[in-house]
Order: sequence, then C-alpha cells, then structure tokens
Amino acid sequence: MRVLVVEDNANDVALIKRAFRQCELRPEAFYVQDGEEALDFLRTTDGFEDVPRPDIMITNLNMPKIKGQELLEKMKADEGVSSIPVVILTMSEREEDILRAYSHRAAGYFTKPVDKDQFVSLVQTIHDYWQEALLP
Repeated sequence: MRVLVVEDNANDVALIKRAFRQCELRPEAFYVQDGEEALDFLRTTDGFEDVPRPDIMITNLNMPKIKGQELLEKMKADEGVSSIPVVILTMSEREEDILRAYSHRAAGYFTKPVDKDQFVSLVQTIHDYWQEALLP
C-alpha cells in the first residue's frame, strides 16, 4: 500500500514513521509538508513527475500554504485524484471542522492523541484498516 502523508510537524512525522515501521505489512510512504506540495505530488507536477499514485492520503488540517480542508476540497473536485481516500489526522476537535471534512468526502477524521504510544497505535489502526480495505 502506498500512503501520502501531508504533515508539517516533524515530531508527528517521526511518530507516523515509527508506526509504519511497526506494521506487519509496511506501507510505501511519501511525506510532504503542506497542501501545495500534496497537490503537486498527486498531480505529478513540480518535481513530483515520477512518483506513484498513492492508495490513501493522511493529512493534517492546520498547515502552511494550502490548509487541509482546502486540500481535501481541491482533491475531491479533481477527477484525476478524487477517488483517493483521504483520512484527516489533526488536533482539531471542532465540530465544524469534522462536518466540513465529511461534507467533502473525507474517508475518516481522527484527533491526534497527545500520548505518543496512543498516536502510534492510532496510525497503525488507520493503516491496518485501509490495508484490508484496499486488498484486491
């Protein structure tokens, strides 16, 4: 499984990498720091011409340049990448953020646990679910 992770927090990226290393079936993971880079990756432009299409994307909401909600909206409006499931992994517990994400067809919305072990466990659970869901 190929996963595109959109996250600007280096500590959270390190925890996500740790979680993926501990998965039985390790994903092929790609990391970008904001929504603008994510769109370039997904559209294979601006230095991302040779990257593979991800099977799933995990994104934060609060990022520089293009925020997660806007990224989700742009993705779902782009026929070329709209079918890629998008999982939101964020600190925001705001109901309006949750409703907006699901209204733009987010595949899941999770609040980042403060505890590092719980964070790693949550990322592994997300991975394991989508690994099973995407198996041919």
